[in-house]
Amino acid sequence: MVSMSPDFDAGGDVPPPLPAEASAPSPSIYFDGVTNRKHAVTLRFESDHLDIVTNDSGVTAWRYDDVRMVDGVPGTLRLKCVTGLPLARLNVSDAATQAEIRDRTKSLEIDRGSPQTGRIVGWSLAAICSIVLIVAFGVPLVAERMVPLVPMSFERRLGGVVDNQVRLIFGGKTCTDPEGNAAFAKMVEKLREASRLETPLQTVVLATSIPNAVALPGGKIYLLNGLLQKANDPDEIAGVIAHEMGHVAHRDQVRVMIQNGGTSFLIGLLFGDITGSAAAIFAARSLIDASYSRQAEGNADAFAIETMHALGRSPAPMGELLFRVTGAQGNNSIGILASHPLTEERRELMRREDRAATGAEILSATEWRALKNICRGQRAK
Repeated sequence: MVSMSPDFDAGGDVPPPLPAEASAPSPSIYFDGVTNRKHAVTLRFESDHLDIVTNDSGVTAWRYDDVRMVDGVPGTLRLKCVTGLPLARLNVSDAATQAEIRDRTKSLEIDRGSPQTGRIVGWSLAAICSIVLIVAFGVPLVAERMVPLVPMSFERRLGGVVDNQVRLIFGGKTCTDPEGNAAFAKMVEKLREASRLETPLQTVVLATSIPNAVALPGGKIYLLNGLLQKANDPDEIAGVIAHEMGHVAHRDQVRVMIQNGGTSFLIGLLFGDITGSAAAIFAARSLIDASYSRQAEGNADAFAIETMHALGRSPAPMGELLFRVTGAQGNNSIGILASHPLTEERRELMRREDRAATGAEILSATEWRALKNICRGQRAK
């Protein structure tokens, strides 16, 4: 057997060894800015510009000085041309091609300030400002204009709808002691006559330990036993009830519900659909969690001051009671602070309006004891 050397040439039939095959570069993808179609393109580097060649031999020329990098996925160089179509984009995935582009371009920094981006940001800021202005000024103005248009019959109906929800939220039962209720009714009637309030009132004491007072639409006022037990004398409670009567007189509850409810409440107002459970829960929560405006609180304070002066009594005890409660409660529970924020400034206002008592006591000592014991025998939640 004849052995053949590796370089034996049999008529030139054996080819020389092939070099290792290089991997083909990943195609570049071009979006022409007119349609959303992706074009696989070939890039041709000229002396002063880049040719983007599509399969149909279409050529788009981008000057190197006009090429900019925009945000894209990691590993892909995404480009635009500042003098080309605004939405045209070139995605280059091949590392060698990316390096060639970087070598030939001078201003490849990420573009963050295009006119389109500026316009989008500008319009977005304008929209945000519009929403803020509507919430801050438009909705309160609409509420202010709508309140006088709401019939009292509708307001009383609204108060009736939320009544059960308010009771459920506070978990309190009506205090039924006859002597205590007689004393409370006497206090309320004196306040109503002194204030000349024409709206019929319904006043109830609830057996709950939460220190609060809540006025509902239509003239219903709840005094919670937790607040009553913190009072030292009838004038303290009388001032609080007069303050709530001020909210009733100014119809602040309806105004708050329109502001908080917005469109949904207005639709319910137009079509009379306020009897559903969701609407009742919303209305009750709006009233209990309401933070009246500074003007509304000031008007209710002025109403209370004027009423107490008309009775020949001082409003200062009311300020002391509310400040005493807020100091003890802080912000940790639903209390008088939640719906009637009282600052030291307001307490000082009550003190400045202090007058020597010239009128008869609102309640006698016996009646005051009866009112304090109005929830006797009923467990507070």
